[in-house]
Amino acid sequence: MISIKVPPLGESIVEATIARWLKKEGDVVAQNESLVELETDKITVEVPAFKAGVLTKQMKKEGDSVQVGEEIGEIDESAGSIATAPAAPVAAASPAAAPPAAARPAAASKSEAPVATPAPKPAPVAAAQAPSPAHAPASAPRTSPAVRRIAADEGIDPAQVAASGPGGRVTKSDMLAAAAAASTAPRAAPVAARTPPATPSPIASQNGRETRERMTTRRRRIAEHLLESQHATAHLTTFNEVDMSAVSAVRERLRDRIEKEHGVKLTYMPFFAKAASLALKAYPAVNAQIDGDSVVYKHYVNLGIAVAADNGLVVPVVKDADSMSMLDFSSALTAIAKRARDGALTMDDLTGGSFTITNGGVFGSLVSTPILNYPQVAILGLHKIQDRPVAIAGKVEIRPMMYLALSYDHRLVDGQQAVLFLVRIKELIEDPAAMLVE
Repeated sequence: MISIKVPPLGESIVEATIARWLKKEGDVVAQNESLVELETDKITVEVPAFKAGVLTKQMKKEGDSVQVGEEIGEIDESAGSIATAPAAPVAAASPAAAPPAAARPAAASKSEAPVATPAPKPAPVAAAQAPSPAHAPASAPRTSPAVRRIAADEGIDPAQVAASGPGGRVTKSDMLAAAAAASTAPRAAPVAARTPPATPSPIASQNGRETRERMTTRRRRIAEHLLESQHATAHLTTFNEVDMSAVSAVRERLRDRIEKEHGVKLTYMPFFAKAASLALKAYPAVNAQIDGDSVVYKHYVNLGIAVAADNGLVVPVVKDADSMSMLDFSSALTAIAKRARDGALTMDDLTGGSFTITNGGVFGSLVSTPILNYPQVAILGLHKIQDRPVAIAGKVEIRPMMYLALSYDHRLVDGQQAVLFLVRIKELIEDPAAMLVE
């Protein structure tokens, strides 16, 4: 027997949750085929089979918390010959035999004999093809867990999706494209039928007025991290407001051309990323970190951008943002935000940050006090742009204004530094041309 254990999950991560088993007890598995999805507070990890065999035991069920190194299942490797047997007909098939997925049930009589000869295990697979093409068990080895997850969530049959991967495999990009194309058409039946597999089952109270469900590992770790930040730092917030007229004018003038020529959308974030990078060089304590009785000053800006993903807040990091142009930063941010939404972030995407920006304005927040992304010592909060009357040269004018908030660790950052840092960002945003000569 081969033990299935929780692998190392990355920096400072010791616990995960069984998000879902991708194989059932008794299923034949091939070497390197994914067995189970583990959800951590940062990423989702797929655990593969190190050898072919049969999954004989699941020691933990979906929703259970597990520790790194803990045994969660067993594989009988003596059944490895059974697991590898189905590969023979695929390898022997002519190139023309792979594409016609729709014709597979009709061709079952040709493929069953070679599969059934070494062992009787694949027989139920052949029998399962007939009842419902939507389940397509025979094609399961040719789809990744990510593809199967999208199929379940979106109600899309991978067999009906044009494949662009090697060997006729349907890739995650193929499924996302199919989901995007299908979103414009009525899909009442699939949506009603789909059941997200990783959602904890709510428990209704006796009178039906309340439900109780278990916190996911990610939500629990977010809660612990926020409490740690509050308890381990001298948390303070300072505010200012910025006139967005100049940046808005630049953005309106260049937005269409930049999107056409460079393929990226010019948002407000690159302007604030550039302004923050320059302000951090002027006030290095805001970009530092306390390590015991030492202060670590960082001569780079690894900029964390808070992203609200479906399963909780994540803060992917754009490395060396201070050395990027605003267009390069836009491209890097677009790519990393897409990975966050797709659940495809790596540990490298989520570690090493030195300063964070969070934008509650996209949800309509007018003002807030962001919590430090510990052990960082400062975080910049952006908010909703709102037309407000302001005094300009003795006259009242309507200007697009935004409140800024800087939360900081008062153990390291003095109030004067925090205020001047925020004033510097205000100056750069209100005169964006100044960022070109800094």
